Amino acid sequence: MSGLRICEALNLTTEDVDLDEGILTIRSAKFGKSRLIPLHETTVNILVDYEERRKQFLGGRQMPYWFINSQGTRLGYDNAIGAFHRLTKGAGLPSQAGSIKPRLHDLRHRFALKTLLNWYRDGQDVEQRFPVLLAFLGHVEVRDTYWYLSACPELLGTAKTRLEHHWEQPS
Repeated sequence: MSGLRICEALNLTTEDVDLDEGILTIRSAKFGKSRLIPLHETTVNILVDYEERRKQFLGGRQMPYWFINSQGTRLGYDNAIGAFHRLTKGAGLPSQAGSIKPRLHDLRHRFALKTLLNWYRDGQDVEQRFPVLLAFLGHVEVRDTYWYLSACPELLGTAKTRLEHHWEQPS
């Protein structure tokens, strides 16, 4: 996971994806900001496989956008949302009226939460690392990231345990 907004992923061009270095370049995203996103090795491996399939599918035709549809043109928002809904339905996630349906944007929230949880569990200085999470998410203000973290019992419990442990230490 990388924490990208769907529009950022859909706007990626072949020039923005550096699989040798494992870095995505996000250009002129929300608030006009650009940023570099390092990728985990497992993500790079999946994108290398996708790149090979993409090249075979295009058969030498040029397409500047990284993600393409079944016609070999730029993947659109509706295509991405449709695929996400098919995958969640196939996985047996809620789809009935009245139940909370998963949203594609929920993956971005999950990325933010898992990043913080991992930092807490690893004993890292979360306050010092927080600007890194802001940069990954492309946020300008800390309050924009806090919104992602509200009402997460797992995160609150982990933070509480760490704080209690800190208070128990002799000064």
